Amino acid sequence: MGTRPVPQQDWSAPTVIVAGHITVEPQQCESYLAGCARIVEQARRAVGCLDVAICADLVDPGRVNIFERWESQAALETFRSSGPDTEQRPAMLTVSVQEYDIADVRPVFGKEAE
Repeated sequence: MGTRPVPQQDWSAPTVIVAGHITVEPQQCESYLAGCARIVEQARRAVGCLDVAICADLVDPGRVNIFERWESQAALETFRSSGPDTEQRPAMLTVSVQEYDIADVRPVFGKEAE
């Protein structure tokens, strides 16, 4: 798959970060993640989606890390109302995922690294 162009941020509304983790039975983690591929693909195509990742933790075999970055709450809500409903919910043992409204962003590794 090719990379898509990085959209310019509209600062009239705060960027929304959805971040945290869920836990599943370690033996179900691989199948759980495979079921998430369609959700990630749809989210990345959605208007206002800046980034989405759902991936296995490097240390804990039952932990799945969640990261989403959206242009606005409206973009996130639009995707949630039209996006896929996950059939994986029953596999979730615990959920620790929050939304954060972001007012400012600075590059970590300098202006040239993105």
